[in-house]
This record gives sequence, C-alpha cells and structure tokens, in this order.
Amino acid sequence: MTGNSALKLEAISPKVTPFFDKESNTFSYVVKDPDSDSCAIVDSVLDIEYASGGISYESADGIIRFVEDNKLTVEWIIETHVHADHLSAAPYLKERLGGKMAVGENIIVVQETFGKIFNAGTEFQCDGSQFDHLFTDGETYSIGKLEARAIHTPGHTPACMTHLVGDSAFVGDTVFMPDSGTARADFPGGGAAQLYQSIQKILALPQDTRIFLCHDYGEEGRELVYQTTVAGEITGNIHVNETISEAEFVEMREARDKTLEVPHLILPSLQVNMRAGDFPEAEDNGMVYLKLPINAFK
Repeated sequence: MTGNSALKLEAISPKVTPFFDKESNTFSYVVKDPDSDSCAIVDSVLDIEYASGGISYESADGIIRFVEDNKLTVEWIIETHVHADHLSAAPYLKERLGGKMAVGENIIVVQETFGKIFNAGTEFQCDGSQFDHLFTDGETYSIGKLEARAIHTPGHTPACMTHLVGDSAFVGDTVFMPDSGTARADFPGGGAAQLYQSIQKILALPQDTRIFLCHDYGEEGRELVYQTTVAGEITGNIHVNETISEAEFVEMREARDKTLEVPHLILPSLQVNMRAGDFPEAEDNGMVYLKLPINAFK
C-alpha cells in the first residue's frame, strides 16, 4: 500500500536491529513489522577499499544472514538520501533478498547535478528510473501491517527523506545525537535554512518518537549510540535546541561547514549511489571505472 496522507500514524513500535559500519560510521537498519515477518532495510553499506578499488560485501552479508536466519521477507530497501560517505549495497541485497529499492523523488535533482559533474553521458537517465520506487512528500506505505510515511527533509541534500515508521523516525543525515548537533548543509542543492526547516518537521513529531540515526561519532570518547528521541533533541541538541533561532542556526551551520573536510568516499559514493548502488557499465576492455573529476569539490 502506498498513498498520500497527512494523518498521524498509529504509534506501533517496529522491531529495529542496527548494523554498524566502522569505516564510514554508518548505521544500517532492519526494520521489522512486529505482527508479521515483513521488514525493510534502511541505508545499507557496500564495502570499498578506496586505495585498491576493491569491493567486498561483509557489511551487506551481515544483513543477509540476519534476514535469512530470522526468515524475514524484505519489502523495501530504502535510501534516506544519496549518501556521500559510503556506497549503497541495495542492488546486492535486492538480488539475494528481494524488495523494492526506493529513495525520495528529488533523486532527479541529485542525478542532474552530479550526472553533469561526472559527465555520465546520455545513457545515464536522470529520471530516478534506476530505483523501483520514488517516495513523494507525505506518501504513506506499509511494511507488512505496519504503516509508514515518507517526509521530505532537504538541506543536507535535495533528496533527503525522513521515514516515520510507527513510533520511529529514520532521519538519515539531518540531526545527530544531541551532543553532535546536525548534518552539514553545503553539498550542491543543500542549504542551512532548508536544513533548519526540515529539522523542525522532525521536532514537531510526538516527543516520545524514537529517532534512529544514520551516523554517530562518539563525541569526547563516549560509546557510539544510534537512537535518541524527539524530546532529547528538543532539549539537548547543541545546534537546534529550543533556545536557538533559525538565523543563529544558519550562521553557525554555514560557518562550521566551511571548516569541514570533503568526505573521504564522496567521489565513488556519489557515482554509485546516484545509480541506485550500481556501477557504471564496463568499458570495452571489460573493466569498470569510476571517475576522479579534478577540482570539482575543491
């Protein structure tokens, strides 16, 4: 079932199992309907050894083992956005487990932007057709009997979506743990004001809504954490708590973003993720190549 609705979803708690990729500090999730064997996979990771160009599947295989061991049925393989810090394993997971690969409809904006930067050619379709489904803002869908809603939350990228599944929000790169603040907003098509407004949508959810993060960085040596709540963000987030205005946030975020390094895996990640996790076609020598555009992200 999919559709468009602004109705509040029934606050059922999905069973959420996290998987952590140390190299990219990324949390992936298997989100299970508590009343059936249906599940969704959110923000999977494909392993890459950048220096050698080697690809492996350890992270994705861990998810596959979990799904098979628990006899789950994968209905969705969801990307919260086009990640710039890791590669998606969506096609690999779909081949082995089934499910629809899905992302927000503004993937088209991302494809148009980076298709030009990487000179992807006319054979690269900037229409989102590499995915099985494009979520629209406010669209409702189901994971088994569990209702979910996609919420457009741009700012980090144009295609960012938060997925509200029962009482749980999978926020991608919008907010982090309260002591880490918020995601950067300086990628093409992003913006600090947009990000602030998107975060307000998340903070307007019921205060006991569980928030599941895409990343955590263990501020000041604390243990890594993947879950917080709306209430925790409202009262404690160092960037967007209830005492900080939009203007103050934009000034802070833009100044901070100027100090951040380009993500280590941005070049391979964007080229693969804008293709829904697929690589470019092999060239006439049978080899697959990714491009390194000089000074494109300087």
